[in-house]
Amino acid sequence: MFWKGKTVFLTGASSGIGEGIALAIAARGARLGLLARRADMLDDLKQRCIDAGGEAIALPADVTDPKAIADAADKLRNTFGPIDVMIANAGIGGNNAETRDLVPDAVRKVIEINLLGAANAVHAVLPQMLERGEGQLVAISSLAGFRGLPKSAAYSASKAGMNAFFESVRLDTAHRGVDVTIIQPGFIKTPLTAGRESKMPFLMELNDAVPHFLNAIERKKKFAAFPWQLATIVRLGKIMPTWLYDRVAGRARYRT
Repeated sequence: MFWKGKTVFLTGASSGIGEGIALAIAARGARLGLLARRADMLDDLKQRCIDAGGEAIALPADVTDPKAIADAADKLRNTFGPIDVMIANAGIGGNNAETRDLVPDAVRKVIEINLLGAANAVHAVLPQMLERGEGQLVAISSLAGFRGLPKSAAYSASKAGMNAFFESVRLDTAHRGVDVTIIQPGFIKTPLTAGRESKMPFLMELNDAVPHFLNAIERKKKFAAFPWQLATIVRLGKIMPTWLYDRVAGRARYRT
């Protein structure tokens, strides 16, 4: 019954993880504000969420535009009432030559969408949550945020920044009624990972991954990382001395 009647602001909703979460919580009775840039895909998803048993509105906007995100949050509140849960899911992988070559504009794009886009979403909902004394902020981060990974400088930096940002917000809001959940998944079959020839260890099907997201949110976990096999390896990397981490991670043939 966690989702029944809850108003949820979901960024990056039009495909992949966002789409999977949207349909799952709609089936559990959530009222959704679906935000992404692609209006046609949002309209299609909105109808599927309604057909699944929830309520939904489409909110076409770019997460890098603070005003657009604030306006979208206002529209959601005006439609369904106070926002109970905000899920910052919008993100890109930067899986292109320009980003791997650290071209500044390409690196900036990854950080603006993944990190600053999440910050914009937080700013659009947090003041009202604090005023009400209740609410939940959810960051869809990545295991790539634990340490820098090869061929993933921009992505790893954006997710490490996301982890630190949301953790700081959690500390600032800990006694003010707002919960913060940081979710760090590994590789999941989505458009973000499609077409890659490189190895993706412990790759999960989206349908298998969605329950992990929902469980972390429903239990209001501070951190959740999965699959456990890859999460264990990454956590070990966190405590490795630098010389050993460089030797192990430097041999990796995959990227996030």
